[in-house]
Amino acid sequence: MTELPFGRLVTAMVTPFHDDGSLNVAEARRLAAHLVDQQDNDALVINGTTGESPTTTDAEKLALIEAVVAEVGDRAKIIAGVGTFDTAHTIELAKQAEQAGAAGLLVVTPYYSRPPQDAVADHFLTVADATSLPIIIYDIPHRTGTPVETSTLITVGAHPNIVAVKDAKGLPVASAQVIAATGLAYYAGDDGMVLPLLAVGGVGVVGTSTHFTGRRTKAVIDAFFAGDLAGAIDAYRALLGVYTGVFATQGCMLVKAGLAARGFAPGGVRKPLLNATAEQASAFVATLEAAGL
Repeated sequence: MTELPFGRLVTAMVTPFHDDGSLNVAEARRLAAHLVDQQDNDALVINGTTGESPTTTDAEKLALIEAVVAEVGDRAKIIAGVGTFDTAHTIELAKQAEQAGAAGLLVVTPYYSRPPQDAVADHFLTVADATSLPIIIYDIPHRTGTPVETSTLITVGAHPNIVAVKDAKGLPVASAQVIAATGLAYYAGDDGMVLPLLAVGGVGVVGTSTHFTGRRTKAVIDAFFAGDLAGAIDAYRALLGVYTGVFATQGCMLVKAGLAARGFAPGGVRKPLLNATAEQASAFVATLEAAGL
């Protein structure tokens, strides 16, 4: 069996802001505690895409990691999103996260410049050499413009610090090939792919809707590994509307709308995103309620 570097259930946490747009560290701590203690998360990603990392400063990223590490202690692992399109800057963020107490790093494929595969591999290996923390490669070509090809994943997977993949490519056969060749821990990077990915050797999910579905998604995963396939499928189908509905528009917009409807104070999103409209928010809340959440 593939080792579990970060457990099975991981949520990519939103970043709360005050009404004036500044960082709300107290609400970040409150939300992190809820996700760990009430939604049964084994780990949290801080400063990921859902955390609006393109809009937060390096100082804000540091403050978030320090606050969440202090809040959840040893109850969950904190994974810091440090990926950028600049290798040197990614290394700076990686070292900052390590010093702040992060347990792992999420490193996305360099975006916009669309480097060729040898350069993609060099980027990941250079970052991995610069830190002692375990790394999750984030393979999401529809955002970055560049897939991490199967051969590249197999190559970089030999590095001892590269231990996992957040897989948002949607090609489970290719994922199965990498898992078989490397033993990398594969986490679904698209909530709705959690059960299909488990079927080809995945270990869990790094989710967005898991702000709300966490405990029940954990039940899907547990049922699968207990050999209760019918139970896993039934539990998965009951959540499928939420897994897909959270991406009716940009995920963090709807997560923040849903959290606000549930008594949290996540604040708005930073531009270039816009807050979910009243219609979008009400539709998502209705989807949560229809799933019994």
